[in-house]
Amino acid sequence: MKTTDLLTVSEVAERSGFAPSALRYYEREGLIRASRTTGNQRRYQRNVLRRLAFIRAARNVGVRLDEVAAALATLPDARTPTRADWARLSRGWRERLDDQISALERLRNGLESCIGCGCLSLKTCAMQNPSDFAQSRGPGAVYLPAALRDN
Repeated sequence: MKTTDLLTVSEVAERSGFAPSALRYYEREGLIRASRTTGNQRRYQRNVLRRLAFIRAARNVGVRLDEVAAALATLPDARTPTRADWARLSRGWRERLDDQISALERLRNGLESCIGCGCLSLKTCAMQNPSDFAQSRGPGAVYLPAALRDN
């Protein structure tokens, strides 16, 4: 491999949109690989940009980083995901994305009816929480649809 085929941390950061600290983290987690120069500087193969795009796309649909790592681990070493790989790996994420879309629509519709009615009354508001009733449903934002709380 020619030296010109390798990219520095700053070049990869600029091209991928990830911070250099994120690149170092992803390398520590085994999501991407870098070689080292004799001066111990990181150098990335150009195909790391496709892996990073894969990571970004997966994270944008709510896939946890450990799931991304597991998906990338199914690929042969140093091979970047192809379109066919993405289709295969993302197939299982489609149902989750559909659930999130549905939950967001319910949230949006609930906000419209709550804000749209104009009552501004805690006596009749469906989102009220008298006597901290919501705490019995568990921690966090319990009125959010579950698909939006899991990520």
